[in-house]
Amino acid sequence: MTAESPAGDTPPRGKRADAQRNRQTVLAAAAEVFVTSGVDAPIRRIAARAGVGMATIYRHFPTRADLVTAVYHHQIEACAEAGPTLLAGADRPFDALGKWIDLFADFLVTKHGLADALQSDDDRFAALHAHFLDRLLPVCAELLDAAVEAGDIRPGTQPYELMRGIGNLCIGHDNDDRYDPRRLIALVLRGLQR
Repeated sequence: MTAESPAGDTPPRGKRADAQRNRQTVLAAAAEVFVTSGVDAPIRRIAARAGVGMATIYRHFPTRADLVTAVYHHQIEACAEAGPTLLAGADRPFDALGKWIDLFADFLVTKHGLADALQSDDDRFAALHAHFLDRLLPVCAELLDAAVEAGDIRPGTQPYELMRGIGNLCIGHDNDDRYDPRRLIALVLRGLQR
């Protein structure tokens, strides 16, 4: 995967390798912090997790919206790239589907709060959502098709419906510690099986 700017553009050639590594480290650390603390987590917590100074974060991501957008884009790419890898390494396509759905749920938890972080930048959010669908729907379709072909699940599940359903199950996770969307996601996946 190439490093990308918050807008999704490839950085100019010649960017130092250590700067690219720092950027990737910050993105990974921010994603972890966002999962546990939301997108409003203190930047110093992200810097500490990444092992960099706050100036490094602000150099790469001048605003919180830039950081949140970049994390969102980075996770879309990671989730998209994981699908084929999981499928190639799984004993059964259903196992790959389950692992991918788990990654997708992590992504959705991180994504929660994105619209608030971007505030009124509807164009940026719309472009990210379109990219989200363009990249992840085909991956989900590939995993579902492989699981159907292997006889692991019944045919007829649409990728958009499954992803939307998983997304709806993830809503409310940060408002209620008693609610664990993964238990319901596991029920949905068991319901798909033959």
